[in-house]
Amino acid sequence: MELSTPIQFVKGIGPKTAERFAKLEVFTAGDLLQLYPRNYVDYSNPCGISDAPFDIACVVRGEVYSKSGETRVKGGKRMAKVLAGDENCMLELVWFNNPYTAEKLEVGQEYLFFGKVGGTFTKRQMIAPVVHPVTGAPPITPIYPQTEGLNSAFIGRCVSNVLEQLSEKLPEPLPEEMLVRYRLPHKDAAVRAIHFPASLDHVLAARRRLIYEELLVLQLGLLLLKTRDKQTSAPILEQVDLHPFFDSLPFRPTGAQQRACGEILQDMQKPIPMNRLLQGDVGSGKTLVAAAAIYAAFQNGRQAVLMAPTEILARQHAATLQTMLEKFGIQTALLVGGMRAAQKRETLSAIADGKAHLVVGTHAVLSGGVQFSDLGVAITDEQHRFGVRQRQTLAQKGKTPHLLVMSATPIPRTLALLIYGELDISVLDELPPGRTPIKTFAITSKKRADMFGFLQEQIDNGRQVYLVCPLIEESEKVAELKSVKTYLEQIVQPLLPHCRIGLMHGKLKPKEKDAVMQEFKEGLLDVLVSTTVIEVGVDVPNANVMVIENAERYGLSALHQLRGRVGRGGGESWCILVSDHKGESVKQRLRFLCSTTDGFKIAQFDLENRGPGDFFGKRQHGLPGLKLADLMTDTRTLKAAQQDALQLLHTDPRLDSLPILAEQVQTLFEQNTAMN
Repeated sequence: MELSTPIQFVKGIGPKTAERFAKLEVFTAGDLLQLYPRNYVDYSNPCGISDAPFDIACVVRGEVYSKSGETRVKGGKRMAKVLAGDENCMLELVWFNNPYTAEKLEVGQEYLFFGKVGGTFTKRQMIAPVVHPVTGAPPITPIYPQTEGLNSAFIGRCVSNVLEQLSEKLPEPLPEEMLVRYRLPHKDAAVRAIHFPASLDHVLAARRRLIYEELLVLQLGLLLLKTRDKQTSAPILEQVDLHPFFDSLPFRPTGAQQRACGEILQDMQKPIPMNRLLQGDVGSGKTLVAAAAIYAAFQNGRQAVLMAPTEILARQHAATLQTMLEKFGIQTALLVGGMRAAQKRETLSAIADGKAHLVVGTHAVLSGGVQFSDLGVAITDEQHRFGVRQRQTLAQKGKTPHLLVMSATPIPRTLALLIYGELDISVLDELPPGRTPIKTFAITSKKRADMFGFLQEQIDNGRQVYLVCPLIEESEKVAELKSVKTYLEQIVQPLLPHCRIGLMHGKLKPKEKDAVMQEFKEGLLDVLVSTTVIEVGVDVPNANVMVIENAERYGLSALHQLRGRVGRGGGESWCILVSDHKGESVKQRLRFLCSTTDGFKIAQFDLENRGPGDFFGKRQHGLPGLKLADLMTDTRTLKAAQQDALQLLHTDPRLDSLPILAEQVQTLFEQNTAMN
């Protein structure tokens, strides 16, 4: 068997089971080996029943004293009970609709039971435990990420089948000198140990090795991208005085905005293409910085293009930039998919002959018919929404124009510099003066009626309201549609009976979503109910209340992004988080969000408490999802990997001497086309 073998041909897996594995992003035998355990059960050191912690999964050892027959309980379930214990304490074991496990247990025999202990101190209970005989139990058992129809034990058997059927040992991508220097096990040994370790020490050694390799490949990929950009030449722009532009504004730019503008202008005066990430909090003024770059290109006789992910956002940018720049003679052209043929021909002609100094559009600017006269700078908004191929296509529209990518998801600067390698980063860490902080509250559903009374007051005063439901996976769109309609019909309409309500959900086509959003923006709707994340960057100044149902379903950074949709006009604004979750960690996260509007503090808190997997996933930043490494706790390894990557590329720029490692980096590029 090869690593590229489709997962359905692995022993024990067929086409139907392969579809379930696809939900875990496992498509080949190699993918399965990279589905690493998320935890382990140590059967080698069970605790006494009386010492078992409450509500925490653990292994206890006990003798079976008696078995009860199966009984019917409320709801039609079948329940089987077994009484076990040790010399100090009794333990009641309960299974629902699973009599077979209880039937297999023998009275008088000792077993190991894994599960969460509940009940009371005098009557301890474990529901649906995993059972192993005392003799022959595996010392360490892996626990895998699961999905419907795939339990951990089955996944473990499939992994074992792959390892048994491999035609040869896993190839070693790292140089031998590196293995010796860091005392790392070889790749084959590490992969086998992380899936089926003999002890927890073996797990730690395997994880250390695989985390290092993962971070080294990441750093090599980022550095190679940077090197590739430096091998091309870009139009050198002359130094531009930005004072006329700044003086034309009705407000003074923040220090952060002026600093970012200076960094961008310095880049544009170099013969290599600028490749700069501009990241800033919601409302930090990224559009102004983009306008300064466009102004500088115009003063050098060159064109600029700004690409936005949706038509409504492109129209908004075009209107905003035209207001800021037309006084300097800069002509703005809008290019979107829904234009009439004659209008589109006229716009394309203006772009080709240079009469359009700034082009703002959607993916339409990438089409073959778009030819620029002299493109100097290309800007993409919400950079994670565009793949590297799309940005390459955009760059090919000119003679390698300077590139500025903007992101509204802030991350701590020190971590950003480490993660993005040598990518140039500008950070907007100040908010423009005059923005009223959004008041944020967390409530339970018991106060929903009172909340809707408050919403009605705001609507009666001429304001508008967002109501956001949890985002549901693509595969659940039918359930999503049903759930949002139920929410609308059973909760929103009865509590806001005389309001104009719009609905946004996953079944709508992009144009239909844009139409609903446009109605809301124009004030034709009082309330927008949405199951999808409301488009980042769309301004509806009259909307001053954001309600987020089941707020525990989102990370803090996502909640902060949603909150930023209000507070863009005058007067007070509110964000109301609705959650009935009892977990203390959830309550702590929501309390923290209520206490601050600083996106960088929120990002730091989210990273430390929720982990980087979601925060740095493909959906937010275009970085490849990390399978093992933790960007908060593995910073020492990350720094070492960054230094080693620099050294490797210095001595071997194309990694010719390390073909397996080079192939891994290439695969990273192919699978993560949203990388910069």
